[in-house]
Amino acid sequence: MDWFPVAVAILAVIAAIVLVVKGWDVRLVLLSAALVIATASGNVPAVVREFLATFSNEKFVVPICSAMGFAYVLKHTGCDQHLVLLLVKPLRYVRVLLVPGVVVVAFLVNIPLISQTSTAVCLGAVVVPLMRAAGYSMATIGACLLLGASVGGELLNPGAPELLTVFNKTNVSPTVQAVEYLRPLVFTQLAITTAIIWAMSAWWERKTSEAEPTSESGVVATGCPSPRINVLKSLVPLVPLALLFATGLPEQYRIFDVPDQWVIARKADGTRDPAYNSRLIGLAMLVGVLVAALAAPNKACDCVKEFFSGAGYGFANVVSLIVTATCFGKAIESAGLANLLGKLIKQSPGLMQPLAAFVPLSFAAVSGSGMASTQSLYGFFHEPALALDFDPVSVGALVSLGSAAGRTMSPVAAVTLMCALLTGTNPFTLAKRVAVPLLVGVVAVVSLRLAGVL
Repeated sequence: MDWFPVAVAILAVIAAIVLVVKGWDVRLVLLSAALVIATASGNVPAVVREFLATFSNEKFVVPICSAMGFAYVLKHTGCDQHLVLLLVKPLRYVRVLLVPGVVVVAFLVNIPLISQTSTAVCLGAVVVPLMRAAGYSMATIGACLLLGASVGGELLNPGAPELLTVFNKTNVSPTVQAVEYLRPLVFTQLAITTAIIWAMSAWWERKTSEAEPTSESGVVATGCPSPRINVLKSLVPLVPLALLFATGLPEQYRIFDVPDQWVIARKADGTRDPAYNSRLIGLAMLVGVLVAALAAPNKACDCVKEFFSGAGYGFANVVSLIVTATCFGKAIESAGLANLLGKLIKQSPGLMQPLAAFVPLSFAAVSGSGMASTQSLYGFFHEPALALDFDPVSVGALVSLGSAAGRTMSPVAAVTLMCALLTGTNPFTLAKRVAVPLLVGVVAVVSLRLAGVL
C-alpha cells in the first residue's frame, strides 16, 4: 500500500479542521482539501467527475430544493407559525416544562419541515420571547432551540436525503427506514439528550444573573395575549409528510399509490425507475405548496415565487455543501483511507457500529452538514457491513444519527449560526452546550445497539 497519499490525506484533514475553526468557508476548505488529496493519489479526474455528478444529481437537488421551497412557502403564508403556536401553547402555562417542551416542539416541527434552519427560524419568533419572559438566559434558549431543531427529527420524514442515500445502496424504501430502523434510535437519542440538557439548564441558570420575574403560579409572564391559532393552517406543514407515509409504506399497508405517469415513466422493461422516490418527494412538496396557497388565498399570488426562492436557497446553502463534502469523501477514498477503515472493521467487527456512528459525527462536526456526512461516508461502511453479515440499513441508520449529532454540535452549521443570530449568542457557545447531551446520547444508542436492545 502507498502510504504517501494516506499521510497527505491525514495532514489535509487536520488542516481542514484548523481552517474551518478559524472561520474559512467550509465549501472552499473541503474542495481544496479534496483536490490536494486527489493530486497526491493521482486521481484528480475522479474528484472532478464526482463534483459534476453530485452537482446534477436529482436525488439531492429535487428533494432538498423542493423541501426548502415548501419551507419558504410555509413561512410566506404563516402556516409554519400556526403549527408552532399550536404546539407551544401548553408550554405558556408551565415554566418548569419550557426546556424539554421547546426541544420536543422543535423536534416535532423539524419532521415535516426537514430543514433545521427553517425550523429554528419559525420557532425563534415564538420561543425566544416566551423563554425570555420566563427568565431564561439567551444562551440556554439558543441551546434548546438548536438541539430540538437539529437532533434528528427530519430522519423520521421519508423525504430526508439521508434516507435516499441508504436507499440507493440497499433498495429499502425511505418510509421503511424511517419507521422500522430510525424511529427507535431517534427517540432514544431525543429522550436522553432532552433529559441531560434539562438538568444542565438548571445549572446554567444558577450561574446567570439575567433572570426575569415570573408569576407566582408558575405561569410565564409574556405580557401579551397568545395569538389566535388557525388550525387549518397549522395542519398544512403535515400534508407532504402524510402523503409520503401514505404512499411509501410496504404494499400490504399502503393507503394508495401515486401513478408513475405523475412522477416518472416506468422503464422499457416495466420496472419502476429508481428516480421515482426522489421525484415523489418533490411532488409531495408541490402538493403542500398548493394546499398552503389554498389555506392562505391572500398570499397565494406569491407562493410560486417563494417556492423558487427557497429552492435556490437550498441549492446554494445545502446542495453546495453536499457537493464539496462528497468530493472530499471521494478523495479520502482514493487515498486509501476507506480501505484502511474497511480492514480495521473486518479485523475487529465489534468496531463496526461505534465507528458507523462516530466517524460521521466527527465529519459532520467539521463540515456542518449531516446530509453531506451521510452521503460521503455511508459507502465506507456499506461493503464492510455486507462482508460481515451486518444489516447495511441498520448501519445506515447509525450513520445518519451520528451525522445529525455532529451537525448539531458544529459551530459552522447553518442551524447553529441561525440559532446564535436569533438569540444574540456565540455559535461556539451553543455548540459547546449541546455537545455533552449529544455525545452521551450517541454513546447510549450505540451501547444499546451493541447490547441488542435497539
